[in-house]
Amino acid sequence: MAEESFQGLAIVAGAAFFMPLLLGMFPRVRLPSVVLEIVAGIVIGPSVLGWVHVDGPITVISRLGLASLLFLAGMEIEVERLKGPVMKTTGLAFLVSAVLAVLICSGLGAVGAITTPLFVAILLTATGLGVIVPVLKDSGEIATPFGQLVVVSASIADFGTIILLALLFSAEETSRSMTILLLLGVGVLCVLGAIGAMGLGRWKRLTDALQRLQDTTAAIRIRGAAFLLVLWVAVVEKIGLEIILGAFAAGVLLAYIDRDEMKTHVLFRTKLNAIGFGIFIPVFFVTSGVQFNVKALLASPSSMAAVPLFLVALLLIRGIPALMYKSILGLRRSIAAGLLQATSLSFLVAGARIGVTLGRINDVTAAALIAAGMLSVLLFPQSALTLLQQKRP
Repeated sequence: MAEESFQGLAIVAGAAFFMPLLLGMFPRVRLPSVVLEIVAGIVIGPSVLGWVHVDGPITVISRLGLASLLFLAGMEIEVERLKGPVMKTTGLAFLVSAVLAVLICSGLGAVGAITTPLFVAILLTATGLGVIVPVLKDSGEIATPFGQLVVVSASIADFGTIILLALLFSAEETSRSMTILLLLGVGVLCVLGAIGAMGLGRWKRLTDALQRLQDTTAAIRIRGAAFLLVLWVAVVEKIGLEIILGAFAAGVLLAYIDRDEMKTHVLFRTKLNAIGFGIFIPVFFVTSGVQFNVKALLASPSSMAAVPLFLVALLLIRGIPALMYKSILGLRRSIAAGLLQATSLSFLVAGARIGVTLGRINDVTAAALIAAGMLSVLLFPQSALTLLQQKRP
């Protein structure tokens, strides 16, 4: 058997390194590096230069990047926040989003713009939690009632879309009732895992060992997080569900059990972010660009027209329900919240890749969804910040 070459992976890693560095040299340019990473992948891929084709090493690292992305997104969710009046309002807003998504995508399906309306509708109800959290942090809004409401709303949207995707479009041809049982089984495992971990957390000998080994070459907490991630991905893949559910559930579980109230490992999450966003996740985004089918997107005017259609659909599906926040935030901040909710890229990229793999959508639809997501990242957060910076009357 021929040995795998790392030449393609080296080019992908180079693109992942130079794109944010190039962006950092022009600090006035407000552009998420993920957009440049995808564009770089398009340029080095078969659509333009043809330097890189997805091979074995790129596939493995890219799949780990997808799992890491959803794992870290799950860690952004604080279960304690998902309760009270804010939870009720944002939960109801998500239900309205889901209904709007089904109606809008059914209309697009009726005119022949898409072939699987329900699958696309689920993808369009997600919010880019990994994109809007840095925006809120940089603007100083993350700890305000506005920021907290947006984070809770995005968390519910991400959690809901992943559950719906796993429930309605699992990789294996299982019955709907069986899929529900499998999801319930995953939930029970999460609860048992949380209970077990909380119990072990009271074992002083174990906690002392963790503290002693966490900053040595053993990096024991990082290894534990990696084990949890791979274990959950392997479990859900074995029972026929999508790996994004396992990665996301592992992140939520780790965030719940790793409270660190005594501040004994304050660098733990920093290290996890460094590994995920420093190694695996950039490869996933660049690889998504490599797999981006520009020729299919440019093949006809109808294909190109799908991009603004999906962008407007994102704005309507996630933006309109934000008007329900008017009594809490006021009109201007509710509109800003709607713009941030309509910002989505990571889940669109991941969902489009899954959809193509499962045969639910074609390359044209996948490319149009990703292009719309890139435009949402370019347009909506900056517009939201402009509204937030304006003085209230």
